[in-house]
Amino acid sequence: MNRLNQLFNEKNNNLLSIYYTAGYPTLNATLDIAEALEKAGADFLEVGFPYSDPVADGPTIQHSSQQALDNGMTLNLLFEQLADLRKRITIPILLMGYVNPIVQYGVERFCKKAAGVGVDGVIVPDLPMYEYESMYALFFKDNNLSNIFLVTPQTSPERIRKIDALSNSFIYLLSSSSITGGSLNVSANIEEYYQRVKDMQLNNPTIIGFGITDKASFSKACEYANGAIVGSKFVKLLGEENYLEKIPKFIQSIR
Repeated sequence: MNRLNQLFNEKNNNLLSIYYTAGYPTLNATLDIAEALEKAGADFLEVGFPYSDPVADGPTIQHSSQQALDNGMTLNLLFEQLADLRKRITIPILLMGYVNPIVQYGVERFCKKAAGVGVDGVIVPDLPMYEYESMYALFFKDNNLSNIFLVTPQTSPERIRKIDALSNSFIYLLSSSSITGGSLNVSANIEEYYQRVKDMQLNNPTIIGFGITDKASFSKACEYANGAIVGSKFVKLLGEENYLEKIPKFIQSIR
């Protein structure tokens, strides 16, 4: 059992995940930030590996990715930095990024490296489900890595059932079909979407992301899902001075 499954077995509500970009704001800050987030009370983390042509990232995360690339972050370097991951951090860690760098690196090699340093799962928004199922699922399974699928308000019930069948940890429920960094606009239609997915009684937990910025939006998301992810709001904090010292107060402001 990987750490994600263990976490969901022990706790099934109000889970808080934080996203940030590896190599931002400084090249070697990745593990220092992870350690500070764990100590402050985050339940699990998503470490983004930067890519020059993101399709789901808003301006804040795009800026952090470009800065990380300018700082010299690469997948090879990220894996070198994560070599000490399990000496310092115990909570589940996911990598989040786009499929092109993974294919260039080699999917099987990527999975082996990720598992080798103690990563528990991967989120790749532009990885087609049929490619994962037909070409790559075995690499993930052999390395005990979870592949996290995304669901939007437009995803059909049939596709959600298929995603649930292919998942083995949680399903990432997008609050909208837009890019990251917006506000959680809980209209009647969005609440109907959340409720519709909740009523499907899926086998896997759901975690809501995109637009979670404060205690109110986190609490609202947790009414319909097992937890929520904060991304852009936290990445903005990393642009401030003394950001490590501000992390405990930031986590307290969310839960």
